[in-house]
Amino acid sequence: MRNSGNSNKNNNKGENDFAEMEYMNITIVTSNEPYGIPDSSNPFFYKKRTPKFNLTLGGVHSGHVQRGLRDPICISRSGKGNCKDGYTKETFGPDSVRVLVATRAKPSKNFNSELDREFYDDFLEVLNRPGETGRFNFSTQFLYYREELFIANLSNTQLGGKPVIFDMDMSAGDFLSLFYLLKVPVEIIDLKAVIVSPTGWANAATIDVVYDLLHMMGRDDIPIGLGDMFALNQSEPGFPSAGDCKYAKAVPQGCGGFLDSDTLYGLARDLPRSPRRNTAENSVANGAPRDTDRTEIRQPLALEVWQNLTKSVNEVSKITVLTNGPLTSLAKIISSEVYIVGGHISREKSDKGNVFTVPSNAYAEFNMFLDPLAAKTILESGLNIILIPLATQRKFSFQPMLNKLYSSAKTPEARFVKRLLARLQALHQNHRRYTHIDMFLGEILGAVFLGGDHASLKPKLRVEHIKVIAEGDESKDGQILIDKLRGKQIKILERVDLRGCYVSFASRLDDKKQSAVIGSFEEQGKKWNTPPSSETSMLD
Repeated sequence: MRNSGNSNKNNNKGENDFAEMEYMNITIVTSNEPYGIPDSSNPFFYKKRTPKFNLTLGGVHSGHVQRGLRDPICISRSGKGNCKDGYTKETFGPDSVRVLVATRAKPSKNFNSELDREFYDDFLEVLNRPGETGRFNFSTQFLYYREELFIANLSNTQLGGKPVIFDMDMSAGDFLSLFYLLKVPVEIIDLKAVIVSPTGWANAATIDVVYDLLHMMGRDDIPIGLGDMFALNQSEPGFPSAGDCKYAKAVPQGCGGFLDSDTLYGLARDLPRSPRRNTAENSVANGAPRDTDRTEIRQPLALEVWQNLTKSVNEVSKITVLTNGPLTSLAKIISSEVYIVGGHISREKSDKGNVFTVPSNAYAEFNMFLDPLAAKTILESGLNIILIPLATQRKFSFQPMLNKLYSSAKTPEARFVKRLLARLQALHQNHRRYTHIDMFLGEILGAVFLGGDHASLKPKLRVEHIKVIAEGDESKDGQILIDKLRGKQIKILERVDLRGCYVSFASRLDDKKQSAVIGSFEEQGKKWNTPPSSETSMLD
């Protein structure tokens, strides 16, 4: 790209082919007027003899710092915001830095061009150069690329299994659970839908990995609904796509957090790619300002999937929900039977929860903490609830499970699960920042308890009366307390036979029935490089 500022070493004025340049003293505003009166919101000045970074009292950094989108100080009587945190402002003194600023784009030198800015022409010229152009997409990389959906053929199957919705936040443990649920015979569990909650351990776009897993297992017929982006009461009333990440910020970005979950610890790319994807397509009928090009492939929402499902099932009371994440989506639907993997009931001071990123909250469990209001809504609703708490999950360990898988692992899904568990175990053992990821292993217990043989699992349940704290205090929210007088009654899975669980999980994954129809992306790539045959996408 042309830039005389780079080509001429003697250019001290920052001259540029595309913009008029000027040196200015600027800063990024971090507080609001009146300046010089810092309150507890301002970490640079509050209760400090000397301001941080030697900032100036009375400068643009010495006022009130906005606290969230609904900070009352930042909202005028008309309802409009008046805070300027994040603004760029020209100022002087030690609070500013001298930088070269492009103040105005230069007009095009080509008077015959329809574009009125010089950088427009240059940008398009560079973009259209044949060198270093993109060469591959699936249709050019694979000679016989084709999109196909695998729909389970259940016409010869005796239906009557328990209709189940799986509500997941796409942590590693949730994917292990989903594999298991898909392997349980449909005569026992009929998985009707999957709901994903982006308020937990993965971003909303990770729904594509769920699509890929269902494609691998030949279940493109199972709908997936996308839940709300924010916990209950955390989104803006008039603008639901914006909100507060008060609780979600507790999930780490790396080290077993978002980056690892979004890629399934690097293994997501090995799954075959599904034609179904999470898209931005939308329509006016669904609240969008305009119709996009392909409204028919719009990503369904969790509530829509639930409403469509209840039309096809005779009685809503027959639907069982298994939830492995925050209860955000579940709080908006009604089901008579709910299995909840999560929550922690502390019996003594040393019996702590797992919200390790919020040290002040010692006794909450992550799924409850990430949306405490939803947890309170569900657990105190009077529904038929079976809680599988953290204490029961913690009894699981990697090696016994891997031992069972190492002795079998004949199916593609069993081999994939073995690789994922082995990677989690290696990270857990060898890296101190991954010591928490063993908690994902216990998440499979909900699926195994729901679909396994109770004769071998030997479950023991007890009844408790509980309440959930959801007061807006991060040091307490999400904690579950025993309240025998005013608490709501739920059942708690206290104990299972661990060996029975390991055997049930491993043997089910290695069963040739309801196995993967396409084992990996590598296998899919070979198929796309082979001339199409007369095979059908309808699977037995």
